Amino acid sequence: MEGTILIVDDEIKITEILKAYLESADFHAFVTYDGKSALESLRMKNPDLVILDLMLPDIPGEEICKMIRKESNIPIIMLTAKVEEADMIEGLGIGADDYIMKPFSPRNVIARVQAVLRRYHQEFQESSKEIVIGDRYLVVNFEHRTIYKNGDEVHLTPDEYNIFEVMVLAPNRIFTREQLITCALGDVFDGYDRSIDSHIKNIRRKIEPDRSNPRYIVTVFGVGYKFVP
Repeated sequence: MEGTILIVDDEIKITEILKAYLESADFHAFVTYDGKSALESLRMKNPDLVILDLMLPDIPGEEICKMIRKESNIPIIMLTAKVEEADMIEGLGIGADDYIMKPFSPRNVIARVQAVLRRYHQEFQESSKEIVIGDRYLVVNFEHRTIYKNGDEVHLTPDEYNIFEVMVLAPNRIFTREQLITCALGDVFDGYDRSIDSHIKNIRRKIEPDRSNPRYIVTVFGVGYKFVP
């Protein structure tokens, strides 16, 4: 299993251990030490999972979790020294996917990360055969690779469809051009990263109510694009 993991903890020794173990399990891991930096990294680097300490120096982990949940359904594993059952219930109640108490076994954390990601991807695949957007303005059927706009079928090229599908399946996640090439077009793609802009322009022309003022495929200046449902 591969993926990018954001570790948010102000204890340097803990972050070093977790990063080393995650990378030995073929994950890419990066670290922030406070809540503000964590939120900035989430928007810029688009990790697949967050390991979030609750006792941060600036913003409580619980508040960070709530902020993330307003924008994304990315998996979150809370990491904390709090041992009360009520704390665990609260953490799960505000959107955490799992809860690990300190001290912990790094191998246990890796196993939890793998389990949460497997569950997340399985649930997503099971629930994503068809998505209805904007009071049926768009209906996307992934099983049949069809898109309907106000009841009329929209015809995308294979590359356009692949880009659109990747973005719809990760709502509000910001994709760089390079990520869209890798995720949607494959590593064998031999064009320029700016060709993604042409594909996005064509998709907007076909699916947006007003292509001059995009509602669904939004440009994040200096970074890339995201799909806003």
